[in-house]
Amino acid sequence: MTKDISEKEILSLLDKVKHPAINCTLRELGITKDVSIKDGKVLIIMALPFPNIPIKDQLVSSVREPIERLGAEVQIKHTVMTQEEREAFLRMEQEGWVG
Repeated sequence: MTKDISEKEILSLLDKVKHPAINCTLRELGITKDVSIKDGKVLIIMALPFPNIPIKDQLVSSVREPIERLGAEVQIKHTVMTQEEREAFLRMEQEGWVG
């Protein structure tokens, strides 16, 4: 059961979650797409640039762990970015790549 936590608190946490190889947060990159609290759980929609990216589990953990530390139960659903979202992601990836 989720303790009394707001979407604003969740978004604030996600604002600090950096991509491991790009000098941007997952929110800036459009990966953390939607946050809501439903049925006592924090629901996060993550949009990945491609269906089977190799660091998917690492990205999911980097989102899940800080929220769970607040005592919240987290459910993460995945989708794939639209062409427009993917193009924006790839531009930011190229500009912010740190490897």
